[in-house]
Amino acid sequence: MKSTLLFSVLSLACAASLQAQSTLRIRGSDTLGAKLVPQWAEGFKKSGGDSRFDIAAEGSSTAFTNLAAGTADIGMSSRKVKDDERTFCKTKGVFLKEFNVAWDMIAVVVNKNNPVTGLTKKQILQIFTGDITDWSELGGAPGPISVYTRNTSSGTYKDFSSLAMKNKAYSTNSQKMAGNEQIVAEVSSNKNGIGYVGLAYTHGKGTKALPVDGIAPDMANVRKYPYARPTYLYTNGEPTGNVKAFVDFCLSATGEQIVQQVGFVPLSIAK
Repeated sequence: MKSTLLFSVLSLACAASLQAQSTLRIRGSDTLGAKLVPQWAEGFKKSGGDSRFDIAAEGSSTAFTNLAAGTADIGMSSRKVKDDERTFCKTKGVFLKEFNVAWDMIAVVVNKNNPVTGLTKKQILQIFTGDITDWSELGGAPGPISVYTRNTSSGTYKDFSSLAMKNKAYSTNSQKMAGNEQIVAEVSSNKNGIGYVGLAYTHGKGTKALPVDGIAPDMANVRKYPYARPTYLYTNGEPTGNVKAFVDFCLSATGEQIVQQVGFVPLSIAK
């Protein structure tokens, strides 16, 4: 009887503990959500943070639709919120608070066996708009260029369009991928492939990142590289409780160490 009573008390205590432990729902960018935010989450828990995490990385635009719907506590975005997204959130009673948490660099990657060693901004524009279609036009081995891009919900898709393509339309022959790792996989297996990925994804087997106008995508060049950009977390108003604790952790010295370990650029280096 005593054993049964003790078991019941322990079960109730465990249930109460689980209820007290909040779940942070984080939605948005694949660039942030596939590598950096999960590592922040692990670091936060190791530091004593009392939260579980539910992370879905489906593109930066989903950060704002989920915040507006109340299905996210934190939105992660590899681009700045657009005016219409901010306005839409306001119509739902959500007033976005923005936190610049790290910098990234959109790297142009090709198959490791591609003889091309660098490209100009003009050549990259021409490749991704479809004006250049064969590697022989760039000093490479003859062969049709296979262009891989992110899908339209991606912040990287939109940032690359702005930074590299002067907002011109992507080639109709370009193939849209769900995430950075999918682009790496496609380019690794296709000798004629080219795509773009966040800095943390440039060390995949079978690919190499090309300098742009002679400037390589590495941390030391963050202020010179033409496709560098800030990345963000968003909350509904000034964060409180575990949401604030997690954001504070991301911006702490320990959080910055994780940023660099994962392959993003810490704010202290980007300044």
